[in-house]
Amino acid sequence: MMRRLMLVCLLSVVSFLALPEIASAQSFPEQMALSREYLRKGEYDKAEVLLSQLINHDIQFGIVYPEYLKTLLALRKFPEAEKLVKRAQKRFPGVPNFSIDEGKVLQASGKGAAAEKMWAQVVQNTTPENVYGIASAFQQADLMDYAEQAYLRARELGGNDKLFAGQLLQLYSYQRKTDKLIDEVLRQVNNEAVPLPYAQNMLQNALRDEESLGALEQRLMTAIQTNPDGKEVLELLIWTLLQRKDFGMALMQARAFDRRTQGGGAKVLSLADISLRNKDYATAIEGYTYIMQQYPTGNFYPVARQRVIQAREEQVKSTFPVDQDKIKLLAQDYEKLISEMSRTNTTAEIIKNLAELQAFYLGNKDAAVENLQEVISMPRVNPDVVAEAKLVLADIYLLHGEPWESTLLYSQVEKSHKEQPLGHEAKLRNAKLSYYKGDFELAQAHLDILKLATSREIANDALDLSLLIIDNTGLDTSATALKEYAAIDFLVFQHKEEEALSALDKLLTKYPGHALTDEIYFQKAEILQKLGRFEEAAKNLQLIIDNPKYDILSDDALFLLAKLNEENLKQPQKAQDLYNQLLVKHPGSVFVAEARKRLRKLRGDKV
Repeated sequence: MMRRLMLVCLLSVVSFLALPEIASAQSFPEQMALSREYLRKGEYDKAEVLLSQLINHDIQFGIVYPEYLKTLLALRKFPEAEKLVKRAQKRFPGVPNFSIDEGKVLQASGKGAAAEKMWAQVVQNTTPENVYGIASAFQQADLMDYAEQAYLRARELGGNDKLFAGQLLQLYSYQRKTDKLIDEVLRQVNNEAVPLPYAQNMLQNALRDEESLGALEQRLMTAIQTNPDGKEVLELLIWTLLQRKDFGMALMQARAFDRRTQGGGAKVLSLADISLRNKDYATAIEGYTYIMQQYPTGNFYPVARQRVIQAREEQVKSTFPVDQDKIKLLAQDYEKLISEMSRTNTTAEIIKNLAELQAFYLGNKDAAVENLQEVISMPRVNPDVVAEAKLVLADIYLLHGEPWESTLLYSQVEKSHKEQPLGHEAKLRNAKLSYYKGDFELAQAHLDILKLATSREIANDALDLSLLIIDNTGLDTSATALKEYAAIDFLVFQHKEEEALSALDKLLTKYPGHALTDEIYFQKAEILQKLGRFEEAAKNLQLIIDNPKYDILSDDALFLLAKLNEENLKQPQKAQDLYNQLLVKHPGSVFVAEARKRLRKLRGDKV
């Protein structure tokens, strides 16, 4: 046994000593590949045997050097590492990388003060001509502070505050040095040294929390007070307010910008559109109204006039219970606008919007279908408007029990707008149609594709419906309850709210403790909210919040309950508590940004 053990040890030593002979039979790329494999595995002794041979070839020195230095430092062979660096400095005099490497060797061997002195000397030797190489070497060595010092030294010698602005912004953004980043952005935006979009990108990369965005807003407000004519700073403030979803304050600054620059309303129109997309209807209406009042003969007046009605429509439809008198007034406004501008391809979108009101709120299906068919058959209409008209027409057919007509139109839009948001929306509606009918397998096939949609909203809707189907049609779950729930969903789509509420209550009794319970409570809360029965809606949401089993919909329920208390139940303190609860319990929720904005408003925060 002892002889065998000695023989194994002897063979191991012989094979290790034979590594150079084996390696010599290989080509240089093969030897380097083998050494890197040893390094990857942490077998530094074997790597050193190979690299100590390869470093002696002059042509290969530059390739072998970084791997060999890394190996020697890993083995803590500091004298050998120092000799290697000195050898490199002798071969390539004046190259800063090797002085920086010498500092790394000194630091690794416990001579930190000497290392810092050496790096400081490299910074001292920086000039505007050699700064890029020196700063890059510091960055490669992960010595970002010294890279910053190098750029600042070169700027000082160059005598121009605009020098190396982009590089410093990148460094500060990468390191998340918020204060320095903001300082540099303000300096360079005022100097017009960097394009505004570039500065915004750097800020967006670094300022990812509410506190840092708030600090930026404060600094920009101060800068504007100091220099009211600074257009770039004002643009940056508007951008910052949009990041914080403070659309009202952003609009106020956009109006100031428009007056200062005589911009013709372009900036205000853009901000009103952003507000409309983010469902801040009051701000959108205020923005469009400003354009109509300030520029009654301007290019943007017709657009603003149309969109202000659209914003008012969305506001009315999202204020519960929906006011039918206001819906009728909106329809009259659309009809008046169409009459003034005539029924052409330029008013096609307005006709389509009127048809939606007629079909879903005024009970005038025939007029709606006629208007939509007119839009679809009009020459030179924007293809997106035609697709939207087809989607609305398909919904009307579905509403009145003609699913085959619906799926035909959905499929047409899928085909005409493939891999576009409208095409994805059509596929989502086809998936919902299959879901309503209880054909979950076909619905899931559509949803699997939509999970990768470019539109985050569509992808999220697809994911939510997909999870609902998966959770309730698994191996251990009967799909019977889900089929009944899907049928109730269809009642909601048809605006048969009272019938849906009754069916949901029966479902709770029929399937006590079922996985669908939280969805049922949430569905009830949404219906009750639409009917203006806010106290009952709040009770159903509280049932979700109080039960830890319903964690999936907990943030949805918290946010909706907070909104109910803020807007309908007029209990601002309770709304504040619920928004705070959401921020603490669900920091990753999609509702966080909106909750923070509403919380600031309720507290009366002022900049």
